[in-house]
Amino acid sequence: MRILVLGRTGHLGIHVAAGLRAVPGAQVLGAGRSAGVEHGVAHRVDLATARPEQLAKTLAAVAPDAVVNCAGATGGDAVTLAEVNARGPAVLCAALRDAAPAARLVHLGSAAEYGPGTPDAPVTEAAPTSPVGPYGATKLAGTAAVTAAGLDAVVLRVGNPVGPGAPATSLPGRITALLREAGRDPAAVLRLGDLSAYRDFVDVRDVTRAVVLAATAPGPLPPVLNIGGGRAVPVRELVHALAGRAGFRGRVEESTTGSVRSARVSWQCSDISAAGRALGWRPAHTLDDAVTALWESDGTR
Repeated sequence: MRILVLGRTGHLGIHVAAGLRAVPGAQVLGAGRSAGVEHGVAHRVDLATARPEQLAKTLAAVAPDAVVNCAGATGGDAVTLAEVNARGPAVLCAALRDAAPAARLVHLGSAAEYGPGTPDAPVTEAAPTSPVGPYGATKLAGTAAVTAAGLDAVVLRVGNPVGPGAPATSLPGRITALLREAGRDPAAVLRLGDLSAYRDFVDVRDVTRAVVLAATAPGPLPPVLNIGGGRAVPVRELVHALAGRAGFRGRVEESTTGSVRSARVSWQCSDISAAGRALGWRPAHTLDDAVTALWESDGTR
């Protein structure tokens, strides 16, 4: 089985490629903005700028049985987000229809596509989507392109991933960097915004396992599946768990203000039962497992 992973060098792409390589008989090929054997990227593909006919030539040469799209932007201006998160999947689908119409496409979406949640009411895949801000809106546009493409495709709407290699643009990555800098100084102070929002955190290893199952499952899958931890956790709990794992001896100071998105999306949790039915998937790791893996991998450097 030939599997092409787009966004191979990104946070999730690294984990996903490693997980797919463990599948018996799988030949995993990487694609990304910068090709290089040292990064496991055999093909240069930039979904923000690629033309469909150009990408179709690459796909025809690879002849994949499955394509996993881990490429995405979580930060940057609205133009950057739109180019990668909205235009990219549309171009990919057009190229697949031309060059590899029978290939299974697994596209990584985001729980941010749903927008504000209602406390104690996990959202199902049938819930209305009302994203807040350009990130969620562009991810939703990418999902729309995939689900309307007429391909053998599934979108995995991923919650907030936690694990090794968390980028500095993510909350877990930023807190890890701050704790690394603070060390065990009892006078250290972490000044953070409002940490009262609730998020659905999921271990990157569980995300990887969901991708592997989706890429290799026989027969068609539902167009969208939620992949999360299945519970709403205060952001404060994540911060204090990381601080505890780091042996942080200082104090954490919260301000009464935070990001605009946190203020407008104070509660988020996904119903993950459909993924259980379709893939036989459930998260196997706790938040403490994810925090431990993150700190032991990244926090001791």
